[in-house]
Amino acid sequence: MLVLGTSSGGVGRHVRMLAGGLAGMGHDVLVAGPAATEEAFGFAAAGAVFAGVEISDRPHPAADLRSAARLRALARGAGAVHAHGLRAGALAALALLAARRRPRLVVTLHNAATAGGAIGAVYRVLERVVARRADHVLVVSPDLGARLRAAGARTVSPAVVPAPALARPARTPEEVRAELRERLPGLTGDRPVLLTVARLAQQKGLETLLDAAAGPYKGEPVFVIAGDGPLRPALQARIDAEKLPVILYGWAATAELLQVAAALLVPSRWEGQPLNVQEALRAGRPIIATRVGGIPGLVGDAALLVPPGDAGALSREIGRVLGDPALAERLATASARRGAELPGEREALRSALEAYESA
Repeated sequence: MLVLGTSSGGVGRHVRMLAGGLAGMGHDVLVAGPAATEEAFGFAAAGAVFAGVEISDRPHPAADLRSAARLRALARGAGAVHAHGLRAGALAALALLAARRRPRLVVTLHNAATAGGAIGAVYRVLERVVARRADHVLVVSPDLGARLRAAGARTVSPAVVPAPALARPARTPEEVRAELRERLPGLTGDRPVLLTVARLAQQKGLETLLDAAAGPYKGEPVFVIAGDGPLRPALQARIDAEKLPVILYGWAATAELLQVAAALLVPSRWEGQPLNVQEALRAGRPIIATRVGGIPGLVGDAALLVPPGDAGALSREIGRVLGDPALAERLATASARRGAELPGEREALRSALEAYESA
């Protein structure tokens, strides 16, 4: 039984990959999560049975108790329950407390809680619940593993969360550039494009990116942020007020934008094993990213790393890549080499099965 909460991206795609792979190996697979995730990812089409369970991204005590009861009923007869995310993991742990024959509980933590205040305090409690109740915890970064061990987790190991194969672009580079010119008058074919793929949310450090976008830089680059989210109005207001060369593009096929990107920029406060970084590695693009979470282990020597929140350091590395073609070429070569080494679906399935067996 695979359990997930609200997801519109990487977690849902990962669970679908596991569901399809495990079903293809002959396992009976039940996926439990919000109805919207079935609509977005099609777990039933991948060979699993889907059961709707509302698991939101914020605590709701009454609704959470109902969801835990539903999970308890669904888990009867399961050999293993594999929950994805902190909220799903904590609810699965609660659901299995009174189970007559408790299945093994494996939890994959895909993200770290970066919020402060009351919300942050709640998530720290949930981390302790997962650490003490899960039989095996899989984590996407070493720092997350250290936190779970400190909270009492018995068995912690690295998660394998591969990006899907890079899709074939539906448009040519010339077509993509033509659209960008429409969105930013004055963009010529010679101006480099610096790409960021991110949800427009606090974790992604986009205020640091806007600080760095002011430049000046050789070649007058344009910054394209592919994604959407709650910070869009505030970001757009600042872009307009400061006349920054930034396009809030909205969600897009990453492969299409990578065709025209001189580099991928990742200014996040924290990341695990971001799919967009894996896609940039496979596409052989230079990467400038923050030295946080699982990024250093993911990129190896194939990226320039800067401290989070340091716009000056980010700006300096952007200037180096734009001003030194030899450096850009070395980074592109290292990126493609690292991309070819990344684990894939087979390794992810093997890692999950080993976790079920060890638990």
